[in-house]
Amino acid sequence: MAEKHDHADLLKRLRDGDRGALARAITLVESRRNAGDDSVRVLVDQAARNPKAESLRIGITGSPGVGKSTLIDDLGMRLIAAGKRVAVLAIDPSSTHSGGSILGDKTRMTQLSAEADAFIRPSPTGGNLGGVARRTREAIILCEAAGFDRILVETVGVGQSEAEVDQLTDIILLLMIGGAGDSLQGIKRGIMESADIIAITKTEGDDVRRNEVAARDLRNAIALLPQRSNGQRPPVLLCSAITGHGMPELLTTLEAAADRDRTSGHLENRRRDQRMHWLDAAITNALLDGFQAQPEVQRELEMLRPDVATGAMSPGEAAEKLVRLFRTAS
Repeated sequence: MAEKHDHADLLKRLRDGDRGALARAITLVESRRNAGDDSVRVLVDQAARNPKAESLRIGITGSPGVGKSTLIDDLGMRLIAAGKRVAVLAIDPSSTHSGGSILGDKTRMTQLSAEADAFIRPSPTGGNLGGVARRTREAIILCEAAGFDRILVETVGVGQSEAEVDQLTDIILLLMIGGAGDSLQGIKRGIMESADIIAITKTEGDDVRRNEVAARDLRNAIALLPQRSNGQRPPVLLCSAITGHGMPELLTTLEAAADRDRTSGHLENRRRDQRMHWLDAAITNALLDGFQAQPEVQRELEMLRPDVATGAMSPGEAAEKLVRLFRTAS
């Protein structure tokens, strides 16, 4: 009961805009040690009720080196200047060897890091596929409960496998670099079909012609793709977070797209789809947590590993045996 009381106090401080409480709440949700703690789930459930501000969830994706963190730093400052409170959920890939991650995005957002109306949370993927962390949905809800009305989700930048972010956010901003091979992505499907806005970044160089050609090629390629569910195709913009060129237009385009989708009802439909996707993911996570928390299953798993490694037992046969044990042990 004491822990639940602590979580109730944490929620109160969270709703009061306490950034320390927000960081603590996200840590509790992300920790696998709290997987079976119902009070943590209740914390998120209560935070989801009656959010303090009308929020916009923006997914920002693109290949490594495209300048996501630098652009977010500039874009976030412009949003704050426009009266918004900005939360950045920066997802870092976890090492497949050590399980660790660098979590260096915050150090590259020097302006936002010093702002009282900004909150930056680096999170490791923890091996989760799809370019986002396992508990990014919950982190978004907690940020909104704390009064942040612009949630920027920076994905790990692994390309077409980032479709998961499309199930978490209202608008997808895809970043590319002109003349660096990124324009070839225009003839692929994957993440291109999920983009609501495309920005060619790092245009501060002298090769203006190169960037214009890249933008033209992308527009031609986009015309071959199906429209988004809102009946739109993504505009292609040119911008530089270093010089500020094109950044006011990018901000205007983002906000105009959000206003259009709110008015048409598309944004609410998208939020409805997000909640249904969250349900499916919550079921999967609950089953996985239960599987990993079952001592008999874990003991059997360790006994089966050598047979699978040597080929004496197939991975499928071992998995079926473990699942049957999990069902009976539960």
